[in-house]
Amino acid sequence: MVGKMRVAVVAGPDPGHAFPAIALCLRLSAHGDTPTLLTGVERLAVARAAGVDAIELLGLSAAETDDDSDAGAKIHERAARMAVLNAPQLTELAPDLVVSDAITACGGMAAELIGLPWVELNPHPLYLPSKGLPPIGSGLAPGVGWRGRLRDAVLRALSARSYRRGLRQRAAARRGIGLPGAGPGPRRRLIATLPALEVPRPDWPAEAVLVGPLHFEPTATTLPIPPGTGPVVVVAPSTATTGAHGVAEVALQALTPGETLPDGARLVVSRLSGPELAAPPWAVVGLGRQDELLSHADLVICGGGHGMVSKALLAGVPLVVVPGGGDQWEIANRVVRQGCGELVRPLTADALVAAVQRVLGSASYREAARRAGATVTQVADPVRVCHESLSDQA
Repeated sequence: MVGKMRVAVVAGPDPGHAFPAIALCLRLSAHGDTPTLLTGVERLAVARAAGVDAIELLGLSAAETDDDSDAGAKIHERAARMAVLNAPQLTELAPDLVVSDAITACGGMAAELIGLPWVELNPHPLYLPSKGLPPIGSGLAPGVGWRGRLRDAVLRALSARSYRRGLRQRAAARRGIGLPGAGPGPRRRLIATLPALEVPRPDWPAEAVLVGPLHFEPTATTLPIPPGTGPVVVVAPSTATTGAHGVAEVALQALTPGETLPDGARLVVSRLSGPELAAPPWAVVGLGRQDELLSHADLVICGGGHGMVSKALLAGVPLVVVPGGGDQWEIANRVVRQGCGELVRPLTADALVAAVQRVLGSASYREAARRAGATVTQVADPVRVCHESLSDQA
């Protein structure tokens, strides 16, 4: 590894992106590096409380001319504008390396504007298109046999048009701020997931490195588990705006010890925020450390966000996944294919109860979750990967 370095870590304020960025900053600090986090104002206090130097990422609010109905425009045009806004404070920080969240693409553009090397942080599996996989987001396993390969080829062709449009939008946005349309890309891609949640592909990028999940607990509080001798069911509603709604409410109404749950079962709803929920005597609702809670859990009900899914698998806890939009459908199907849990969609009380009973009723789900979590031994150290990126000549 090269000597100690200064690193600017750029990520938006959504928990699924800001929290892994904070976790990476803490890993860098533990090594003796000096990281600074650039993120939304709503995450600055929690980052600073954890000991991370954090400043505001400028330009997150939409401008009047932004077209948020167009995903490509939302990502690339806003990223270009934000790159220009944030380049001066990056220059002042004088980092040796910029780490840019995959969605918060302004970090990489800003690094290029001021001539700095950069690395991309993917707080989830690799979602680049592949010539050997069905389109990411379909939730499908790679096709088998000629029919399966033909299916995948047709689906890739159908999705390629929108992908190419996104590339054109990115090139236009880059040229608009003085960068070449086709950039060099990141020196490394940190793929912060478990190997079990990845799908083998024939065209894995040379710069992509599996580094394992990056988790951060935004509180030191622990949630009390109600007394009882039965299984502990953890409910973790999605923090994403595209997540399924009503998961906690349905779980609290439908899951009852001695009826739909085994005698003595307990329910713990772990969430960042939300409306007041009435909890029966066998349940508790609040914000608490999920890592500590999962050490007591027998089952997790969640929305399919990568953070909670990977936390559960690292703890060897099986899942019932109620996916919403975004990448949650993809993650949920990968969980099912691993044998680690069940998928519920659409959400109904009967479907949730049936899935919970199946998972609690078979040890195979927990065994599969433990196998998936154990794949974390196969990953690289993200700090080492960042350091090694600085030795690149490109």
